[in-house]
Amino acid sequence: MEIREILDYDKFKVFLKPNWSSEIIVVHRTVYKPEDLKGFFAYDEDRNIIGMIGYIIKNNGCEIVILESFKQNTGIGTVLINKIEDIVKKEACSRISLITTNDNLNALGFYQKRGFRIKAVYPGAVNETRIIKPEIPLAASNGIPIRDEIELEK
Repeated sequence: MEIREILDYDKFKVFLKPNWSSEIIVVHRTVYKPEDLKGFFAYDEDRNIIGMIGYIIKNNGCEIVILESFKQNTGIGTVLINKIEDIVKKEACSRISLITTNDNLNALGFYQKRGFRIKAVYPGAVNETRIIKPEIPLAASNGIPIRDEIELEK
């Protein structure tokens, strides 16, 4: 696996839209466009993109805005998180944070196994987000209603 910095934001958008229903990401009422973020692509040995991570440094912290692995349970997400941890050390950030939704059980487990802790829960926050991004479904493919944002921090 090779990790490379994202320099082509049109390519970022190509992978963002089918997986996130839009070219924007809304996290806790903040709208992010791919070009607002720094990030990395993960490539396999055939130079296919198999994962991506987008982040922003602000307020002495690093916020992960998007993490996507296109081949689950193969270590891609872990490698990308490790890359962010390297950035955090280099930038002298005091924390890494992210927000996911209540339905995303795999993400909640993934992050907690890597040392993240639940910092806050924002009940009903996704309903507010739907005002900005109405394409967010009411329920996930696992049947859990998508309602709340959960903030994790390391």
